[in-house]
Amino acid sequence: MTLPNIFESEVSNNVIERINQLKPTTQPNWGKMNVAQMLAHCCVRYEMLYENKHPKPNFLMKILLKAFVKDAVTGPKPYKRNSQTAPAFRIADARNFDAERKRLIDYITRTQQLGEDHFNQKESHSFGALSKDKWNTMFYKHLDHHLQQFGV
Repeated sequence: MTLPNIFESEVSNNVIERINQLKPTTQPNWGKMNVAQMLAHCCVRYEMLYENKHPKPNFLMKILLKAFVKDAVTGPKPYKRNSQTAPAFRIADARNFDAERKRLIDYITRTQQLGEDHFNQKESHSFGALSKDKWNTMFYKHLDHHLQQFGV
């Protein structure tokens, strides 16, 4: 299953349009996060890429992540509802909806503007160097999963 290419402006603009359909009161179809927490949760992948706020896994943990998690995250199979969330991605505190929405849209826009060639064989936080297709899958699949969670 080939996913839409988040690096194409039409696809990233569509994702942003879906994000803009959300309201602070939008309720999830499943899961425990509210909409502002979900937006913050989706920002974590980009924080790992662009910010220096999440420690990188140590050598052993990176081997375990590559062996047991990488295919689930970068492969085409959709995420299961209510699946386990990595600790760095857990958002338990209250978040500002408008600020988190803006942050996520800014990250998506920045990533699209950098383009797929920028990401080809770029080192990920947890999985080593990834192809542009694996980066696309990781970005798009996660966003789509949570936008479906909130009905957009």
